[in-house]
Formats: sequence, structure tokens, C-alpha cells
Amino acid sequence: MARRQLFVAVLGVLGGLGAWTVSAEEATTLGEVVVTAQRDLPLGFGSTTLNAAEIAPKRARTSDTASLLLGIPGVSVYGAGGVSSLPAIRGLADDRLRTKVDGMDLVAACPNHMNSPLSYIDPTAVDQVQVFAGVSPVSVGGDSIGGSILVESAAMPFAMPGEHLMQGSAGAFYRSNGDSWGGNLSGTYATDNLSLRYTGAYAQSDNYKAGGNFKDYTFTGRAGHTLPLDEVGSTAYEAINQSVQFAWQGDGHALDFSVGQQHIPYENYPNQRMDMTDNRSDQFNLGYTGKQGWGTLKARAYYEHTQHEMDFGDDKRYWYGPGKPPAGSGGDTALNGMPCAPISGTKMVNGMMVGCAAGMPMDTDGKNGGITVSADIPLADGNLFRVGGEYQNYRLDDWWDPSGAGMWPYTFWNINDGQRDRFAAFGEWEIHKDRWSHILGVRAEIVDMDTGQVHGYNLNSFPTSGVGGMGNQTRDAALFNAQDHGKTDLNWDLSWLARFTPAPTQTYEIGLGQKTRSPNLYERYTWSTWQMAAFMNNFVGDGNGYVGNLGLDPEVAGTLSLTADWHDANQQQWGVKVTPYYTYVWDYIDAVQWDSTTNTPRIVPVVDNFTVLKYFNQSATLYGIDLSAHYLVASGTGFGDFTAQVGASYTKGENQDTGDNLYNIMPLNATLALTQELGPWRNTLEGVFVSAKDDVSQVRNEMQTAGYGLAHLRSRYEKKTWSVELGIENVLDRNYDLPLGGAYVGQGTTMTIPPFPNEPQWGTPVPGQGRSFYAGVNVKF
Repeated sequence: MARRQLFVAVLGVLGGLGAWTVSAEEATTLGEVVVTAQRDLPLGFGSTTLNAAEIAPKRARTSDTASLLLGIPGVSVYGAGGVSSLPAIRGLADDRLRTKVDGMDLVAACPNHMNSPLSYIDPTAVDQVQVFAGVSPVSVGGDSIGGSILVESAAMPFAMPGEHLMQGSAGAFYRSNGDSWGGNLSGTYATDNLSLRYTGAYAQSDNYKAGGNFKDYTFTGRAGHTLPLDEVGSTAYEAINQSVQFAWQGDGHALDFSVGQQHIPYENYPNQRMDMTDNRSDQFNLGYTGKQGWGTLKARAYYEHTQHEMDFGDDKRYWYGPGKPPAGSGGDTALNGMPCAPISGTKMVNGMMVGCAAGMPMDTDGKNGGITVSADIPLADGNLFRVGGEYQNYRLDDWWDPSGAGMWPYTFWNINDGQRDRFAAFGEWEIHKDRWSHILGVRAEIVDMDTGQVHGYNLNSFPTSGVGGMGNQTRDAALFNAQDHGKTDLNWDLSWLARFTPAPTQTYEIGLGQKTRSPNLYERYTWSTWQMAAFMNNFVGDGNGYVGNLGLDPEVAGTLSLTADWHDANQQQWGVKVTPYYTYVWDYIDAVQWDSTTNTPRIVPVVDNFTVLKYFNQSATLYGIDLSAHYLVASGTGFGDFTAQVGASYTKGENQDTGDNLYNIMPLNATLALTQELGPWRNTLEGVFVSAKDDVSQVRNEMQTAGYGLAHLRSRYEKKTWSVELGIENVLDRNYDLPLGGAYVGQGTTMTIPPFPNEPQWGTPVPGQGRSFYAGVNVKF
């Protein structure tokens, strides 16, 4: 607490010094011009922006929107499903980041976070991405301790006065590894003040193959279905995204309204014990921007309803239960579960335990709504004051219907009527004077959380005492039900960002801030210590099981970052940017190994195996450095212009209470690229280099990965109305493990830790993709 108070005091002093450097002299502030119905992005310093031209070449090689961010120093992705990777910024990921899609705060409604926020927009629909890697202005922060990611679809076009506009685009892609293919279509009709647009995208893929054999077994848990030794099980997917957008503008006012629908019939996960068997989401998004006599008013209201289903996909065992067929499926020792009947709970028959379970259905229903209002008020001295408020209402039910054997005879309530409401208000001051610019802000949030009573498979009522049920279900439910579930957190964010430009060839930035995040519903309210149930509550992909903790406090992070940016005066010939940073996190939500029998921390830790952990607050530090540089090697030659680019990042994360390393920290990595531009041609040779991941989380039994280097070839031919993209990923077909890919549990008896030689066993990381040829085409009309 003393460190936190000291940090806040230092922040206040430095923020005051920043404001003190500004006098009442007039500064230049660019006014906002409403040209579309879309929201504009906030002040850009302290952030990296990917525009449409930078995003377009990436679309043919990925259907995962989070992967578009790769190449930004400090940004990496946690491996997940084919369209649902989780972005990480400087070692902080998932809910620790603030992610907004077209102004909406989307929330994962899944105990594995399979439907992550960026999975709700196809890469072909993304027009611009802004990433604040460190300290974020409070207007784009809140309920997070890491950076902020703002994703925007294309602005709605309007015709010239008195005219009509009709335009559209269509595209298709193919990738050889996984036999992946898909397409996108959009069409717009507009007048000078009305605009209507449809966008749709489809993507599907089979399992991908690694660059070589990475396992020594082929069985999947399903009789008659095997996978080659180099095929990465549970990496297939199919995704459909559609939206209709309407916009109006006139007399300095603009409205936009969109209805979006996503359907993912299946998306399998190589690092989760379950797969997504259906995901349907409906989204409604209404926005307003208007010029007032005193400034600009912005408002947005949105609503999202997600219905999410999980079970075992095609590469994972479906039939479970002790005993031989037909009454049982063969038990955990059977390499392949055999069909059995009738569906029944585990019982004694003729001196033998038998039971029959058909899969393990898991359902989630999430409802997420919100309202945001902000005002930009120009000040007499040419500066700007921004004030705003936000409200978010989130409801979640997570239940598992009975399917037989130990999952019988009633419904297991993982989270019953989960509630999480956020109320926020912020004020932000943009100051510009001569060579200095500042953003000073403060944000206050109240987070109200609650949930209902629970029970396991063995009861049809909510116990408050007693024992019983497989894996102590009654004991755990009773202990949970007897406690007060209501939690209210008062959270404060403070930020100061400053930019100093002493010369046209130099820019220096400093960011200092405090950010606060309350636990999510799964961190606070999952309750069962039963290994099987805990395995289903995991959004980090390490193969372990997790148990919530009602006693968790919000995480509070203090961050200092410094940036030096040197470049030529026109910022065309060369540039070097270096950003060291340091973050201290009070009450960081980490985990301890948990003994489900005694319901206490495990005395003798499990080593080199999967285990069950419980969330606990501890302290942590994260520090590192990001580097980016570019150099125009040659210009105006007979072979075109040649540009060299480099990006590199290093992050170290440590638990200050235990001395352990934080989980899933990307090791030292660098990307080198040489690009040739000749007329409509753009050709790139890229090298990706990643060092060995030796600093791993011991408490989670995180697996080490070896260092590797990859080569990619890319070529793009672009005309005004059409473009073609060709490339080869992993040209040398290198076999490597993903440092942030998690544990491979993509095939076999994944519900539990089966006895050897059954699989999956601990010790196999998820491998990256082998060589893949890809092609894409896009036509505008």
C-alpha cells in the first residue's frame, strides 16, 4: 500500500509540473470535422495506428483479427482457436487490456474465453486499429491495467450533394496449410446524407500441420479416427460474420446504427480440453456525433447477446464412463472411448463400476449492454477539455447439462446469474504549447458484481451445508453459497502523457499512469475444486484447472514509459524509436496450486504435470524495451525502392511475492523485413527470430520452448480497383513450438489426466504452422 501511495504522489507531482509548463499563450488545436457517422480516434501520441493500407496486405494470410497486430513492437498473441487469438501487450493480455470494436466494449462469454472481443470482427472488415501499448489516456482506458486496442470498421461513405453513390467490394483467399478458404462481400448505397451498407465474410479451415512430427501417437479418443504425427489436432474452424450499417449526416450532426450477427458453427482449440461447437452473437450499435455551440458531443449505446456452446470436437474423445461396452465406454485407460448405452450415472453392476456419458455439453448465455457519452470542449487558450461517462451492464449464465457417468443426473451451475456492472466518469485535459503537448486525465469507476447460488451434478437444489458428490461438489457449493457474493470496487485511473519535440528530427515522450481492473466473473465466482470441473475453467491454455476466489481485490498497476524517436526531418528516409518501460502491479491476480481434498494450498507442489490452481492476489513487476526502426536503402532505381525495417521486443515478468516468473511472457523477439516497391508491386522478404523461452511459470508447470527463426515471402500487386496477394509463410517449413501457444491437449481423453500411455500428457507445447502457400484477391466496384 505504501508503494501505491508513493506512486500516486509522484504521478500527481509530475502531472502538476506538466501542467505548470503551459502558459495561457495560444496554441493550435485542430478542429474536428464530421465527415462520416463513425467515431474518430483520440489523440495519437503514445499509440501506434495501423491504417487500411497497412492492414490490407495481411488479410489474405489470416482470419484472426488479433494477428493483424503482430509486428507492432510489444504486441504478441496467446494461441487459441483459428479466429480467436488473445492479444498481449508487454506481458499483459485478455481482460487486462481495454479492447473496443466500433466503440463497443465486447466481453468474452465463455469459461475458456473462446469468443474473445476481436473474434467478433473479421479481418476483412477492419479499416483501422489504434494500439496504446503502455499508458493510455483515461478516455480510452478503464477496467484494465495494460494497453488499449481500438478497432474500427470502414467509415460510411456519402455521395456529393445531389448525387447518388453505389460501390462495393468482393474478395477471396486460399491457404494451403489447413486447406483454408473464404471470402468477403460488401455493398454500399448512399446519398449526400444517407448511407446504407452490407458486409459479410466467411472463413473455414481444416487442421493445420506443423513443420514436422511433434508427437508420438495418432489416436484421438474416437475409434477409427487418427491424426498424422505432424497434424495439429483441434485447429479447424468455420466462421460467418455479417452486418448491416446505416448512417445519416446533416447540419453538423451524424448518426450511425449497425446490426451485426456472428455464427461460428465450430471452432476447435488445441490448448483447451473443450471445443466451441456453436457460437451465435447478435450486436446492435447506435452512435451520435454532433457539433454544439460549446464543442462536440458524442454518444453511443450498444447491446450484445451471445449464445455459446462447447463440447468435444471431432479430434477429442466423446464417449466416457467406466466399464466395458455396452454399459461403459472403456474407462480412462481406453485409448478410444467406445459408444455405450444407456446414458447413465456411474454405478455398481455385478461388482464393477459402470457408467456411460455422451460428451460434456457446456452452455453460456451472455448479455452485454452499454452507454457512453463524452464531450470535447475547446478552451479559450486553444487547448481541449474532454469529459465523459460510461455505463456497462453484463449478465452471464454458465451451466453444464448432465451427460452421464460422473456428470449426472442434474445440471451443474458454473455461474448462475452472474452480474457485473460498471459506472465510470472521466475528465481529460489536452494541452498544447510550442514544442510540448500533454494529456492529463483522471477516471473513477464503480464495479458492482454479484451472482446467485450454485450446485453440482449431484444435486437439484442449492446446498448451504453437507458433503458428497464426485470431487467434493456438495462441499464446495455449500461453502460458496454460504458466503456473500456481492462485491463493490471503487477504482481510480490517473494518467499523464507528454510529448516534447525539440527539433524536426527528434521527438520524446513520457507516460506515467495508474490503472485499475476488477476481477472478471470467472476469476471471482467459479467455485468447484473438482479437477474435471476446474479443467473447464481456463482461459490461458496451459492445460490446468482454475478455481475462483471471492476474496480477490482489484489489480492496480503503476506504469512508467519513456520513448525516444529519432528520424529525418520528413520522416521518410530513416527512423529509430526506443521505448523502455516499467510496471508494478499491486494485487496482481496470479494463482497457487490447490489441494481439492483438503481445500487448502498444496503443500507439496505438482511438478511437470497438469494441476488445479486457485486465483490469489500477489504482487508483480513487468519491465522491458521495444525497438523499431526503418531505413530507405535505395530509391528511384530500375528495380524500385527498397526499405529495411526492424522491430524487436523484450519483456520480463516476475511475481514479487513468490519469485516465480509470470505466465506466458513472450521471450526476446525480432522481426526483420526488406521491402521492394516497384509501381503496383510490393514484395517483402521477412525474417522472424524468437529466442528460447527459459523463464517460465513454475506454479503452472509452464513448458519451455526452443528458439527459432522463420522466413516469409510476400508479394502484392495493387491497382485502383483490384489487388492480388501471394505469399509463402514459413518458407523453410521449420518445426517450432509457439512460445505463447500453451499446452497441446488437442486430441485424446482430454476431460481428465488419463493414465499413460493414454493421452494427452503434460510436456507437449502447441506447435506453429508449417509451410503454407496463400493467395488472395480483392475487387472494388
